[in-house]
Amino acid sequence: MSTLRLAHVGLGGWGSDWERNAVPRVPEVDRVGVVEPNAAVLEAFRAENDLPDAACAPSLAQLLGQLRGDRAPEAVLITAPVGFHVPLALEALEAGLHVLVEKPFAPTVAEALTAVERAEQLGLVLQVSQNYRHYPAPRAVRRLLDEGALGEVTGIDVDFRQWANDAPAATHPHYRFPQPLLFDMAIHHFDLLRLVTGQDVVRVHAVTSQPPFSKFTEAPVGVLTMETSGGLVVSYRGSWLSRGTPTPWAGEWRVSGERGELAFTSRTHGQAVPPTTDSVVVRDADGATTAVALEVPDLWGRAAGLRQFARAVAGGLAPETSGRDNLASLAIAEAAARSAASGRVEEVVVPR
Repeated sequence: MSTLRLAHVGLGGWGSDWERNAVPRVPEVDRVGVVEPNAAVLEAFRAENDLPDAACAPSLAQLLGQLRGDRAPEAVLITAPVGFHVPLALEALEAGLHVLVEKPFAPTVAEALTAVERAEQLGLVLQVSQNYRHYPAPRAVRRLLDEGALGEVTGIDVDFRQWANDAPAATHPHYRFPQPLLFDMAIHHFDLLRLVTGQDVVRVHAVTSQPPFSKFTEAPVGVLTMETSGGLVVSYRGSWLSRGTPTPWAGEWRVSGERGELAFTSRTHGQAVPPTTDSVVVRDADGATTAVALEVPDLWGRAAGLRQFARAVAGGLAPETSGRDNLASLAIAEAAARSAASGRVEEVVVPR
């Protein structure tokens, strides 16, 4: 398979991390150019990576005008702030480029749908980077549940605990993220829930809180009850302000069934560290526990998703986190935000 020529839009903190820890690890991709509107950030990146001027631009339109022939991009990776995701995706799609966009896909499901429908009209790949799927533990859990290891599944409990309140409020953009628990963090867990159960969430009740000492603009703490399409009840507790023992980034999960219980954790470390600390433990009805052997893949996290994107563009299988599929994950976050505001149980509305 030939390499996919990729333009990367957005070189902020997370975009720069993509450049260090994800993009270089995927041999199927050739990052041919970068876009960053901040001139100082763009120049620092150009100098550090010894890029030609033609490979750098403050806008996607300018970059496409500078890169021609065998250096012209075929696809774009978007790691700009969430409010720019869909406008940039639409610009790229109209230019004939396939799109891989960071999560959360968009501020609203309705806005995300505009990009999904346009990609489908144009026959282009649109994928959302839901990187927590690409770790050993959740993949093993999905297999175990499909094989009936617990019998009938009766319920799921998820906990996420981190402390993220020490940085200066004036200079830390994470504090200003809309719905920082639901849309920035829990979106990972909502998407994992869909992966491991093979079910969608149909109803949600959410209560969120904003303690007076919080530096976040919107609520960083919440408790949710979700009901899936298969009738499962899921309890979720998440906090950016927890002084308890931090959980791995993918949270701590307990899946209960008629014949036992399964506990798993995932993404203990960052992207650059192989996921050897992923853990899945099965407890049977007699209380005996068994640690499940997990295979560490050659690529994981964002790099694995980027490889899936490149292969889809080359004519392989459609990405499992296509823009269309990801509407169902984004819709959970949107319904949870409505519920937190209304105080009522809210239906999860997914466009079809």
